[in-house]
Amino acid sequence: MEPNVITLQQAQTWAQNWNVNKLKFFETRDLKAFLISEQVLQAVTAPQQVVDIRTYLGLDEQMNPHMMIVGVDADGNDLIDYQNGLYIYNFTRPCPTYCPKSAPYING
Repeated sequence: MEPNVITLQQAQTWAQNWNVNKLKFFETRDLKAFLISEQVLQAVTAPQQVVDIRTYLGLDEQMNPHMMIVGVDADGNDLIDYQNGLYIYNFTRPCPTYCPKSAPYING
């Protein structure tokens, strides 16, 4: 499998964790943004049928936030087909931790 790819099962678990724990997460943590690598953006948009991308929020088993990224076709459908190179990507870094030094729209 490609780097920065997670399985559908992992994505489903993280999404479920988010749905169940998002309020508790925001009571104890501050989430402002995600940094998405150019490598992931290029990989998710490379297949010809991808016209948009969609992101989903998730929490792993340690309640660390993740943004899962999938390609979307012209009809608005998520493109997830591991046998044909259509993956769920997760190489995002949350802010805080990976925040810009100066961003008045989140820091000011």
